[in-house]
Amino acid sequence: KPFARSLLWFLGFIFWGTAAALAFGGVLVIVMYENYRYLFQESFLSLPGWLAVAAALILLPTGVLAISISAKSSRYKQGVLMYLLLVLLCLEMSSAVLALFYTVRMTSEPKRTLDYLVYQYNGTHSEGPGSRAVDAVQRKRQCCGAQNYTDWLKATAASWQLPVESCCKKYSGCRSDLRHLEQLFQEGCLKKLEDWLHFVMTYLFWCCTVLSILELLAGVSNGILMRYQPPHDLRFL
Repeated sequence: KPFARSLLWFLGFIFWGTAAALAFGGVLVIVMYENYRYLFQESFLSLPGWLAVAAALILLPTGVLAISISAKSSRYKQGVLMYLLLVLLCLEMSSAVLALFYTVRMTSEPKRTLDYLVYQYNGTHSEGPGSRAVDAVQRKRQCCGAQNYTDWLKATAASWQLPVESCCKKYSGCRSDLRHLEQLFQEGCLKKLEDWLHFVMTYLFWCCTVLSILELLAGVSNGILMRYQPPHDLRFL
């Protein structure tokens, strides 16, 4: 019983800290989808992020309850804690499974979309959503083309001048001139985009997995403390 009480107290503080890490992972997924939504046909890509944010918010009162129960047991608090842990497990495991699923599923989709958008590009100042998406990716990820900057030469008839200014680094007077490659991003966007997607989803997956294990430990500790309650006190469950 003393060990279970101490473990529950410790996990209560851990939940507060990990809530921030989980919320950060969820926000990363949501922002990634908002920034590159034109490249992903899957409209539910941000769902694991929203589930993670919801779980992070629930973790805060869960940590308070765990610390409170470790100081003074209450049958009502113990019951509420069990319900919150169950909700958290559902949210986090759903988020982890979706993150793993999208990591595998999105391997080929960005390549097809990015190749098509580069081929269909209408110019930096075009109002088309596809052109704006290409410019946004190249600026945010500091890259040029799908595989590398030579993709623009295959897509257009340009010889020394690329048809896009978002490949430029922060050089004054940069005009996407191939005779001044030091002024251009030469790496391709596809690998950078895939690496970023993999990092974000893997981070969220492991956050949810580790937290689920800690919540199971909290549930076991709370269950041990509940064994010392008289049976009639547990009827409210």
